Amino acid sequence: MRKIKVLIVDDSPVFRALLSQLISSDPELEVVAMAEDPYQARDLIKQHNPDVLTLDIEMPKMNGVKFLKNLMRLRPMPVVMISTLTQHGADATLTALELGAVDYFPKPSVDSTAEMVNYKKLVNEKIKIAAGANVASQPLGSMSESISVPTQNNKTEVIAIGASTGGTEAVKNVLSALPAGLPPIIITQHISAMFSPSFAARLNENSDIEVKQLDVNRAPLVNGCAYVAPGDKHLVVIRRGDRLYCQLDDRPTVNLHKPSVDVMFDSVAETVGKNSIGVILTGMGKDGAQGLLSMKKLGAKTIAQDEASSVVWGMPRVAVELDAALSILDLNKIPKQICQYLAAKD
Repeated sequence: MRKIKVLIVDDSPVFRALLSQLISSDPELEVVAMAEDPYQARDLIKQHNPDVLTLDIEMPKMNGVKFLKNLMRLRPMPVVMISTLTQHGADATLTALELGAVDYFPKPSVDSTAEMVNYKKLVNEKIKIAAGANVASQPLGSMSESISVPTQNNKTEVIAIGASTGGTEAVKNVLSALPAGLPPIIITQHISAMFSPSFAARLNENSDIEVKQLDVNRAPLVNGCAYVAPGDKHLVVIRRGDRLYCQLDDRPTVNLHKPSVDVMFDSVAETVGKNSIGVILTGMGKDGAQGLLSMKKLGAKTIAQDEASSVVWGMPRVAVELDAALSILDLNKIPKQICQYLAAKD
């Protein structure tokens, strides 16, 4: 079996050595070269033709985001960003994901042996996922067509959207095409707690819908608004009297994730049942697939993103295999389908 060829781009000799050691410990991965800046990386890409690039954001001469922008225009390839867990790092990382990076991982904040084992597992898993990613799934500038406000002919109370790898852009694509005034939307995206506020802010800037991270324990669901789970808490829906609320949930990880899409979808199925719409977008693994099936069994309308438009067709694929999706669609067609479901008579 051919190994996945990795090129490391980082200006720190110490971190390059550490990362090379961690990656090389995996029998499926091979570090073919290391570069200390983007100019060196450009020549090494031509020389070694790597499968995956790990790219530091903060570098002298040219920062990683600027290099990524040039790279994705001239030679698109799977890139995993290396970010600092700071506000600046969050903004730069989300920009990199917007430009076409598949994923990111942080620089390690501790050097304990136990934590380093977990860090190695995280890094190598993300590189392997990136190697199989569909980097051409959403060309830059590709947007869903705008849609007029549908006349709601049914009792849909909430729209739930779940995503993982590739999801920051996929969710933005869907929300930016949806009109204002829809039933409340709840969103679970696998993302770190440091990055989720910036993610919610970017969604809000690019949408007619008011988008905010759920920063309080509980909030009433309001039409025309979308609520994003913070990166370290599950988001669930509860009913108090005749009102729906979204609420934070601090139970342990589910499907290795917190927030978990399954936790959100299960709560929607239990609380709202048929008066809901569930959407599962690009992402690795299976989180959300079973929950989407629970929603469908209770009469909810359910949508899965198709393989061709997904960066990683993992979560939607499992949902499709479970027959959890009523519709399997290209990302750009999902907003229109949501509105058609809202307009359909019960």
